[in-house]
Amino acid sequence: MKKKKLEEAFVTYLQERDLRFTSQRKAVFDRAFDTHEHFTAEKLYEWLRDEGGAKVSRATVYRTLALLVEGGFLDSLDIGQGEMLYEHVLGHRHHDHMVCVSCGRIEEFHSKEIELEQDRLARENGFVMVDHDLRLFGYCRTCVRKGKCPLVDEPGNLPPPQDERELGQPRRVGVRVPGRGNSPQAD
Repeated sequence: MKKKKLEEAFVTYLQERDLRFTSQRKAVFDRAFDTHEHFTAEKLYEWLRDEGGAKVSRATVYRTLALLVEGGFLDSLDIGQGEMLYEHVLGHRHHDHMVCVSCGRIEEFHSKEIELEQDRLARENGFVMVDHDLRLFGYCRTCVRKGKCPLVDEPGNLPPPQDERELGQPRRVGVRVPGRGNSPQAD
């Protein structure tokens, strides 16, 4: 979908809520759709401040991002580091995310097999799925090679099995994932 069409859809969305498409909201909209990277509200605020143009308050950035998410123009992604990440989704193929809990790197991926399995499980359980968000948390290849993954004793070794039957216990027992707010459980 072209950016102009997205803007028109956002203007309509705002009008339906008795809100105006101000120059500040336009600046937030334009900057959000001018990037292909994940960004925080603070990062977007910095970009707008540093680039000049319409003066936009921090509060306007946060409120406009909330409207863009609510309207389905942006996706928000919680990676457990205290700030939401945003990305525009309209006109982009659906994808899921792998998040490194060590360095924060985000890898996007798409798996036809996972999509089919989710659809099958939903149908099997009489569940009508309208959307989904799959985030895998772990350690990226770079962090594993640098020895930052406590689950791998040597960078060249394969990571431990991921199937709970092979592990002999639930996968998260005793493993604390930094920034996720969970605590180690006793064996």
